Amino acid sequence: MNTPPDNVYLIAATFAMALVTLLTRLTPIILPKRLLDAPLLLAVNKALPLSVMTLLILTSLHWQQPNAMPNAMPNAMSVSLGLSPLLMAEILALIVVLLSYHWKKQLLLSMLVGIASLNGFLWGLNLIGFQ
Repeated sequence: MNTPPDNVYLIAATFAMALVTLLTRLTPIILPKRLLDAPLLLAVNKALPLSVMTLLILTSLHWQQPNAMPNAMPNAMSVSLGLSPLLMAEILALIVVLLSYHWKKQLLLSMLVGIASLNGFLWGLNLIGFQ
């Protein structure tokens, strides 16, 4: 049976997170300028935002086995690829968002297009019986 953590643990974890956050904020101030201008650190600084966004996108996708839905009749595509309708719709919507942002360079428009296309793809996949 799962028991909730006690208050001492929660307070210690909160202070530990606060300390780590404080240290990461103070590090650029404390370190000498010559260390901050190191080529490796500059390369990491340039590549990190894309890496973080990629990880956030990949962890938000719903990787689900076709057998996880007991009442659904899996079709040949969902069994062979291991794709659920939700994952398939998310991947298609992600492609639409990437194309719309590349085309218009408008973040709000891309977000709206992504929400609409996700719902549209879910509706379309449900309509054709993809389960």
